[in-house]
Amino acid sequence: MLRIAVQSKGRLYEDTMSLLAEAGIKIPSSKRTLLVESTNFPIEVLYLRDDDIPQSVATGVADLGIVGQNEFEERQEQADIIRPLGFSKCRLSLAIPKAVDYPGLSWFEGKKIATSYPGILRRFMQKNGINADIHVITGSVEISPGIGLADAIFDIVSSGSTLVSNNLREVEVVMKSEALLIATPGLSEEKRATLDELLFRIEAVKNAEDKKYVLMNVPTESLDAIIKVLPGMKSPTVMPLATPGWNSVHTVIDEKSFWQIISQLKELGAEGILVIPVEKMIL
Repeated sequence: MLRIAVQSKGRLYEDTMSLLAEAGIKIPSSKRTLLVESTNFPIEVLYLRDDDIPQSVATGVADLGIVGQNEFEERQEQADIIRPLGFSKCRLSLAIPKAVDYPGLSWFEGKKIATSYPGILRRFMQKNGINADIHVITGSVEISPGIGLADAIFDIVSSGSTLVSNNLREVEVVMKSEALLIATPGLSEEKRATLDELLFRIEAVKNAEDKKYVLMNVPTESLDAIIKVLPGMKSPTVMPLATPGWNSVHTVIDEKSFWQIISQLKELGAEGILVIPVEKMIL
C-alpha cells in the first residue's frame, strides 16, 4: 500500500482531495485522524503541514507527497519529482512599498527583506550578487514594511490583493509554483505498480481538463470545410445520418478556443451543435 502525504488544510488540500476523488479514489472524511485509508484503492493519506511534506517523503515516512513547488524548493530534500499537477498555482515575488521608486534589483542591496522562504531568496540574491539582510518570519509577512520591521517582503502571490491591501507592489517574480507529486527514491516494485495505476488515473483526469466533447449535424457539401477547422485527438468522427446528405460529426475542443471554433462551424453550416463536458480522457 502507498502512503501519500497531503496538506492538512487550505487550498492545496482542497485541490488534492478533488483530484483524488476525480481519479475514483475514495478517502473517508475525517478531520481528527492524521492517517486515513482509501476504501477502494491501495493508498492511505497522511495529513501534514505543507512544510513537513518534503522531508516526510525524502525520509520514507510517506511514499508520495503532493506539495507546492515553493515548499519543495525551499526545503531542498532528496525526493523525486514525478509530475507537476497544474493546480494551486502561485508565484514567489519580491514586493516593496508602493510609494518607493524602484530602479531594479540593485535597490535591494543592504535592505532588510522579510520572508518565510529564506532559502529560495538567499539563493536568488547570491545568484544576482545582491547582499541583503534576510529576516525570517512565519506568519503575516506582508505587514512587515508597514510596521517598520523590513524594507521589503518576499512571499507567495496569487491574485495580488493582499499586497494591494498592505500598500505594496510586486517588483520581481523570483519563481512560479504549482503543486507537485513527489516520491521517495527507490520505491519497491509493488509500490511502483500502484503508483503507475495512480498516474494512469491522474493523466486521464488531467487530459480532460478544459475539454469539451462536441457533436453536430453537418451537410455533406460542407463536410470537408468543417473538418479543416476542427481539432481532434487524431481526426473528427464522421457518421452518416438517416437523412441523406447529412452527417453527424464528433470531436473534442479546448475550452480556450471553443467559441471561436463554434462560430466558424455555424458559418459553415453546422446545425444542432451539442456540447458535453469531458470527465476523463484516455490517450
